[in-house]
Amino acid sequence: MAASPPDCELTMREMFPYLCVHDANAAVAFYSRVFGMTEKFRLTEPGGRIGHVELDFDGATLMLCEEFAEYGIRSPRSIGGTAVTIHLHVDDADAVVDEALLAGATLHMPLADHFYGERSGSFFDPFGHRWNIGHHIEEVPTDEMQRRYDATGG
Repeated sequence: MAASPPDCELTMREMFPYLCVHDANAAVAFYSRVFGMTEKFRLTEPGGRIGHVELDFDGATLMLCEEFAEYGIRSPRSIGGTAVTIHLHVDDADAVVDEALLAGATLHMPLADHFYGERSGSFFDPFGHRWNIGHHIEEVPTDEMQRRYDATGG
């Protein structure tokens, strides 16, 4: 059943992933190396804790902050994992995953060609966030995708 729209008019402008990390400086370095992101700006407290960083990835924005336990903002390291996966489409998934592993990521699922027309795999970055990296390999109509999914026993 589809959700009903809100009573007020809602216009979606943008959506930004906002990740909490235990070391924002190291995260900026990792994301810059692996994904080619560039830093737009950062806000740092007098004590050195980074409250906000924005990274640009070819027009898309990734936001980062360090932990603010006093507000319940904790990184995957503090909570013991993550329930979120960031899915990123790239031109060459193999190259991106290889670079991530060289930069300190941990392989979660090896790259493979999948029934839904994508080559993808996943890794955990050094900050505990799970990334699924893929690229398009085949156009698969929805009914064929369902047939293939059913065949997997999924």
